[in-house]
Amino acid sequence: MTEKTHENRIAVVTGAAQGIGRELAVRLAARGAKVALVDLKKPVETASLIGDTAIAIEADISNESGWKHVAQFVERDLGEVDIVVNNAGIYPNIVIDELDLDVWRRTFAVNLDAHYFSAKQFLPSMRRKKWGRFVNFSSNSIGIAITGLSHYMAAKMGVIGFIRGLANDVAADGITVNAILPALTNTPGTSGVPDEFKKSVWQQQAIKRFAEPADIAGPVLFLTSDDAAFVTGQALVVDGGQYKIS
Repeated sequence: MTEKTHENRIAVVTGAAQGIGRELAVRLAARGAKVALVDLKKPVETASLIGDTAIAIEADISNESGWKHVAQFVERDLGEVDIVVNNAGIYPNIVIDELDLDVWRRTFAVNLDAHYFSAKQFLPSMRRKKWGRFVNFSSNSIGIAITGLSHYMAAKMGVIGFIRGLANDVAADGITVNAILPALTNTPGTSGVPDEFKKSVWQQQAIKRFAEPADIAGPVLFLTSDDAAFVTGQALVVDGGQYKIS
């Protein structure tokens, strides 16, 4: 029987239509949370896996109006938000010679600006309740040299700076803010990655296999629980031992 570690909590998960976001949303619900599932297209399939304790919301989380839209539906249908997981991300592979400003700005808007907007939207109610959890997705790629991802790595490094600053701003109100740095993970989003490249990634890991969404969801469940009340401002690398601290 699954332990109800998140009972009566209300969580927002972005990028919930598939992959890590879907896995995490289903597992949060199994632990007692009510979950708002957010994606560019309404994640109805994920909602159907969960049932009555989930709502599906179509929204662009890269801007303030998108987050206001999310908040309107969550507060109307579920209540005040306790947990935000900023999982949604984009990673267009473009070398600097071909990288235009629109792609640069869109990459930052989805991968970093969204985290700022979510905090501005939900911190007031979390402060009133003296409890809240933010888990923002960065990437282990910030410590690995990968061609064509300078914009992506810059945004994901920005996530680390943001969570560390924000953690200090809100700690007195019982709110924690942490980051997850996942490995290349077996999701629909990585289905087009060549097998040769996947193998080269595994060879650098201590655990010689592709990361699965469940491998990433487990640590997020911990960070969004009461058990992680004394963990904040941390960047947790979940990559099978690929990223070596130097």
